[in-house]
Parts: sequence; structure tokens; C-alpha cells
Amino acid sequence: MCIRDRPGNVVIGLQSSGIHSNGLTLARKILFKKWGGKFGAFETPGSLKRPLIYEILEPSKIYVKPFLRVAEKFQILGAVNITGDAYLKFRNLMENSIGFEFDNFKPQPIFNLIQRTGDISDGEMFKTSNMGWGLAIIVKKMDVDEILKLLKKEKIKAEA
Repeated sequence: MCIRDRPGNVVIGLQSSGIHSNGLTLARKILFKKWGGKFGAFETPGSLKRPLIYEILEPSKIYVKPFLRVAEKFQILGAVNITGDAYLKFRNLMENSIGFEFDNFKPQPIFNLIQRTGDISDGEMFKTSNMGWGLAIIVKKMDVDEILKLLKKEKIKAEA
């Protein structure tokens, strides 16, 4: 996902390791046969590359160290921990800013599978899950390329 603060600042999204804990109940009910869903725990549906159970239970990534490494070298204008309903936190930031535009959003395959299988609206998906980001940082546009290089060196997938 790319979000641009209209004055030229950029939001960099640090990719999550999966659904984390937010949205787990929804995913379980929609996806797993045991709870009325469509798939067996060890099936590999759609564009997933491994069995569903491993996608759903992937441990949460912690972003403290890479965040601090970025903060040591660059000014961070804002940060949002992405959890269920976290995208609404951007609304709070917009009250103190001109605003943000979301474009080029490409959630990880597990989120597409949940949404398609459960026929869930975009709004509900953003309200319930992290949609593929674990943390978002707002930075100056001139720093984006260097921050992305630093995050890559830290083995964190990120996009701006």
C-alpha cells in the first residue's frame, strides 16, 4: 500500500508476517471447516504457498528494533501500529495534517482469500485486520529511498 500525505510526506508500510492476532476469529470462522468454513486446516487454497494452518498461525513480527534503527538516522513524523481498526488511526493523523491518499494497495494472499471466501467488504477487512502491514511510519519524501534501503538491510519488507 502506498499512502501519501498530500504535502509530500510519505507513509512507509512495514509488511506484517501475516494476520497476527487481529482477524483470527473471523479467519477461523470463514476458512476452517471445523468452524463452518470452507477448507481443511492443511489444505493450500488459492494463491497460498503453504497449508492454511501455517498461514493463519504465523507468529507476529515485532518492529521495535527496525523502527529504532530508522529513528536513529531519520526524522519520523508519525507512526501507526497496524492492528484491527488501526487504519482509522490515520483519520486521527489527518485531523492534524492535510490528509492521506491510499493507492496501489496489494494485501498479502491470505487477506484476499479471507475476503473472497467470506464475501467481506473492504471496510470490514480494514476494520478487522492489518491487511498486510504491521507498522506504518510517516517520513519526509526525501528520506524514503534511504529508509527503504535501511529496512531491507534489516530484512524487513517495506513499501512506500
